[in-house]
Amino acid sequence: MARLEKTLAMRVLEGLDIPYEVVSYPDTIHDAAEVAAYAGLPPENVYKTLVVLADDPGFKPMLMLVAASASLDLKKAAKAVGAKKVHMARHADAEKMTGLKVGGISALALLNKGFAVYIDEWATILEYVSVSAGQRGLNLRLGVDDLIRAIGATVADVSES
Repeated sequence: MARLEKTLAMRVLEGLDIPYEVVSYPDTIHDAAEVAAYAGLPPENVYKTLVVLADDPGFKPMLMLVAASASLDLKKAAKAVGAKKVHMARHADAEKMTGLKVGGISALALLNKGFAVYIDEWATILEYVSVSAGQRGLNLRLGVDDLIRAIGATVADVSES
């Protein structure tokens, strides 16, 4: 088996002494629910990272982490961040802003890149989550509290199931 090339996200976790497991899947899968199905993980434990922009001036671009089994609620998200209105970035814009491909966008790979980071409050009832390792085909499974600490996320009610 080929040696796994470490991603920035893996190096970040190792630098913080946070244990993780690598979850591999075909890099043709770009959807968190499909990742969950392929990897045999509950969809409520696989989190997608969405790039969200406020319509109001003065807000940083945001990364919102939401379970594969849920959808981002734009009204709740706007309320959580104190904006009148927010919208999802288009795929091309998300890729341009993050430098990562949709399906491989990772808050762990975007630390100190100017994003405000939020994680849906439902994550806090879970023992672990699986999030992108910063490239398609790799997720990292780690404890929720460890993830929140590593990415400096604000816990907020931003989803609808």
